[in-house]
Amino acid sequence: MFRFPLGKRLCYASPAMESFRIKDLPSHDRPRERLAALGAEALRDSELIAILLRTGMKGVSAVQMAEELIRRHPSLHELAAARLEEIQKVRGIGPDKAIALQAAFTLARRMADEIRREAPLLNTPEAVADLLREGARGLTVETFQIVLLNTRRRLIRVEQVSQGTLDTLLVHPREVFRSAVAHNAAALIVAHNHPSGDPTPSDADIRVTRDLIRAGQLLKIELLDHVILGERTDQRPRDFISLRELGYFL
Repeated sequence: MFRFPLGKRLCYASPAMESFRIKDLPSHDRPRERLAALGAEALRDSELIAILLRTGMKGVSAVQMAEELIRRHPSLHELAAARLEEIQKVRGIGPDKAIALQAAFTLARRMADEIRREAPLLNTPEAVADLLREGARGLTVETFQIVLLNTRRRLIRVEQVSQGTLDTLLVHPREVFRSAVAHNAAALIVAHNHPSGDPTPSDADIRVTRDLIRAGQLLKIELLDHVILGERTDQRPRDFISLRELGYFL
């Protein structure tokens, strides 16, 4: 089958260790400032938790509270599962801070659930045809669509660009790639139907495809394929063709 080309944790500060206030640290060492400058991925778990805790208390910084939480709950999974009363056993963490932590972990779980139910993977012409087939059934005019994909070749959205006989006037690269830029697509696939039922590409289909390939190369948004939908017959077992499979993307 053809397929499309595709930190450290701080150790817990012991009670004997001298306490410090985050605001007394140099700005480049403060968790919020570090996140703004370097991005969230550069921060340790304890620093991210300290940002959620927001403030410490006299003699105990938010970072030290976070380190104590990590000591009591060595994995993030275990900390996320902790009850409110367990979180509040750490000195300086009251109901408000415990609730903020639990809310953040709940949002993270819900996001993980969304990812597990994420949009379909469109890494083969068959998958694209399966997505668009029902919508193309019964159309009496050619309808040109763009399928926007993220970096993992999963669907962002499908948009109709034009209707009518395909030519370079109806399908301009500007219209195709404007939506890709607006939706931060990493790649796209274009598709249209042949109401005659024969998906064999016309000269105009090939010409438009080559124009779009060049435009995508300039914009750094890859055009992965041009799929044409038709109808199955006894002589034609597939109801679509892929211009990439036919060699027009070399």
